[in-house]
Amino acid sequence: MTDEIKNNHDAEEPEEDFAAMLEASLGGKAAPKLEPGQKIRAKILAFSGDWVFLDVGQKGEGVLERKEVLDEQGQPTVAVGDVLDVYFVSRAGGELRFALRLAATGRSDLEEAWKSGIPVDGRVEKEIKGGFEVRLAGQTRAFCPFSQMGLRRTEAPEEWLGRTLPFRITQYGEQGRNIVVSHRALLEEEREQQRAQLRDTLHEGMRVRGTVTSLRDFGAFVDIGGVEGLLPISEIAWGRVEDIREALHEGQEIEVCIKSIDWDKNRFSFSRRDTLADPWEEAARNFAEGSRHLGRVVRLAPFGAFVTLGEGVDGLVHISKLGGGKRINHPREVLKEGQELEVLVEKIDHEARRISLALAAQEAAEPGEADLRAYLEQDSGAGLGTLGDLLKKAQQPKKHKKGKK
Repeated sequence: MTDEIKNNHDAEEPEEDFAAMLEASLGGKAAPKLEPGQKIRAKILAFSGDWVFLDVGQKGEGVLERKEVLDEQGQPTVAVGDVLDVYFVSRAGGELRFALRLAATGRSDLEEAWKSGIPVDGRVEKEIKGGFEVRLAGQTRAFCPFSQMGLRRTEAPEEWLGRTLPFRITQYGEQGRNIVVSHRALLEEEREQQRAQLRDTLHEGMRVRGTVTSLRDFGAFVDIGGVEGLLPISEIAWGRVEDIREALHEGQEIEVCIKSIDWDKNRFSFSRRDTLADPWEEAARNFAEGSRHLGRVVRLAPFGAFVTLGEGVDGLVHISKLGGGKRINHPREVLKEGQELEVLVEKIDHEARRISLALAAQEAAEPGEADLRAYLEQDSGAGLGTLGDLLKKAQQPKKHKKGKK
C-alpha cells in the first residue's frame, strides 16, 4: 500500500490507531501463519479511501479493496463491525492483502487463482454437452459440469444461464486452454461453515426457519442453512395430509421445530405441526357433547369409522352405531372414505384426545316425542287436547298395520 493512501487514512480518521486496535484484538497471542488462498473470517475495522481495514487475527494490517464490497450503485454492502469470509492473497511488510475473490484480468491471474484456490467470477454463457460454458477473465472459456454447478441437480438447467457467479478453478491445463471450474465447491465450503456454527447453537425443541428442498411421499426435506433434515408427512399439520404436494412445494420457506439431532449420523428431523396452534385446545368448546356437526369420513377400520370434525380433530363412530339397528361386518358396507355426513358428539375425552360420535340421522327418540313436537307446533286455536289423546294418535298407525296383517 502506498504512503499516500496511508496518509489519507490518517487524515480521515486521525483518532484511530490501527496498530493498537489490532494489537488489542490479538490479546498478545501468536497467530498461525497464513498461506495464499487460505480462507478466514475477518471483522471490518474501518473504511479509508479505496481500502477496507480488517481485523484478521494477525499482527499487521489486513486490507481489502473497497470496490469488492460495493454494489452496482457504488454503495457499500457492509459496515464497520461486519464479519466477512476473505481469502489471503499476499504479505508485504506489515500489510496483509485479502480478497473476496480474485479480479482476474488474464490467464496469468487465472493460473494464480488455480494455485491459491481463490475464487474467480464467471458468467454462465450457454449449456453444452455435460455442463455449461463459463466465461472468465477476458474471453477465457471454462467448463463447469452439471454436477458442479449447485448442491443439487436442477431439472431446469436454463435457470443458470446469464448469471455471474463465483467459481473455483479445479483444473488448469494447456496454458489456460483447458479450464474446469466448480461453483458447488464454494457452496459446500460455505455450508460446512454454517454447519459448524449450527452445531454450537442448535438444540431439540428449537424453532428455526428453513426451505423445502424436495418432496417425497413420506415427507419433505428441509434445509435450515447448513443442515438438511426430514419433515415427516405426519408432522406437517395437525390434520391428516393425504397429498404432500397439496400442503407444501419446493422452495417454500416454513418454520419448523427441531425434533431430533444426530450429528454423527447426519440425521435431523423436524416438525411443522409443533409450530401451529393445537386444535384440541379449543375442541371442548367447538365440539361440545350433544352438538351436531358435518364431518368427513377419513378412515374406515374394522371397529368403526373415523370422521374429521375440523383440522386435527377426529372422532370415532363405533361400528355398532352404523347399521341402523342391523349388524354389519365392516363399516365399508354402509360408508366410504371421503363421504360427508352429519354426526352427533356423544362424549369427548380431552386428555385422551378422543371423541365418540353417533350418526345424527339415527339419533334415538323417545316414543311419541316426534309426534308431540309436531302437535305442539300446530295452530293453538285448534286446542291441544290431552297427552293421552296424543299418545293414542301416535299408536294408531301401528294398530292399522297390525290390522292389515
